Amino acid sequence: MKAVILAAGEGMRLRPFTYSRPKPMLPIGNRPILEYIVDALVSNDIKDIIMVVGYKKEKIMSYFQDGARFDARISYAFQEKQIGTAHALIAAKHFLDDNFVVLAGDNLIDSRIVSDLLHNGRIPSILVTESDIPSKYGVVQLEGNKITSIVEKPEVMVGNIISTGVYLFNHEILNAIEIEMCAGALGITNAIQKMLGKQDIYAVKTDGKWIDVVYPWDIIKVNAMALSSEGQTISGVVEDNVMIKGPVVIGAGTRIRSGTYINGPVLIGEGCEIGPHVSIFPTTSIGNNVRIDPYTYVSNSVIMNNVCIGSHSHLSHTVIDEGVMIASSLSCVCGQAFAKIDDDFFKLDNIGAMIGEDTIIGSHVAIAPGTIVGAGCRISDGVRLSGNLENKCVVV
Repeated sequence: MKAVILAAGEGMRLRPFTYSRPKPMLPIGNRPILEYIVDALVSNDIKDIIMVVGYKKEKIMSYFQDGARFDARISYAFQEKQIGTAHALIAAKHFLDDNFVVLAGDNLIDSRIVSDLLHNGRIPSILVTESDIPSKYGVVQLEGNKITSIVEKPEVMVGNIISTGVYLFNHEILNAIEIEMCAGALGITNAIQKMLGKQDIYAVKTDGKWIDVVYPWDIIKVNAMALSSEGQTISGVVEDNVMIKGPVVIGAGTRIRSGTYINGPVLIGEGCEIGPHVSIFPTTSIGNNVRIDPYTYVSNSVIMNNVCIGSHSHLSHTVIDEGVMIASSLSCVCGQAFAKIDDDFFKLDNIGAMIGEDTIIGSHVAIAPGTIVGAGCRISDGVRLSGNLENKCVVV
């Protein structure tokens, strides 16, 4: 059996973290979301994988290549213009000749998700789950195990069972989706809704791990869920007088200097320089080639590759993208905040700052909870930041 992963989307609501990468390449637990999906497929012996790519496709293709490193055989289809999931699926049609699985490339899943779908045996099937926020998804209504309707992002409450965007299809249903697409149904959900009544489509319920990353602050929540809660793996150098508690992974070439305290679950990548006298608390992931200078506090945060954080800094519930350079005494404390993405407003509890790639931050800067700093910004010493900053802003 083959699988199609729809990975062409841009993820505008996740800016600035999708400024130079597609949403499926967001690092969660120091691995792209897309890698978790590939692992889930391979563990269910699905190794022929077609990735439909578009926005920043070179990031995906250079990372996964032919799939051999992941015990898979990966081919690529191209959706040059991102105009819907049905359109993306049809871009892969020439690779498909039998039953196949379809998955969204931007949802974190585990192997049980794929297993539950395969063991159902009915085609076509949609994997469904319960959601606390069904209005953000396609809400599915059922009679027994048959789907009677799918309401995309309903404005009023019609139920809490949603489509996960994971499907088991065959060539017959693929042809039907193509017909509906040509008639204007550019999304798979829309195409299926038009087929209901003419075609039996089944729901498969799952309790497996399925997590959607929609907004920048979701990265913190999903990262925490992805970190292992068991064991220690220490491949780097840990100096004397370092205290390590709980599940902690330290990559090769990393040095943890004296006086540092790490309380897991914490994941630290390769080639890092941590400390001395740094405190790292759950649930934090730190990428490769990161330097964290003395007397810095980090908690429940995501720090991506090639980041430098100056001494006496405080980061809580914060996401820092690749290549960010921070001088001493940065304050990113968490608290309650109101955030705006597009035309939507959000009240957030326990949120820190979101800092885009290649930003340079001076010393003694304080960033208010919920602040989103764009990519490539330049922040001078002593600045107090709040709200949303566009990419490449200069603040003095």
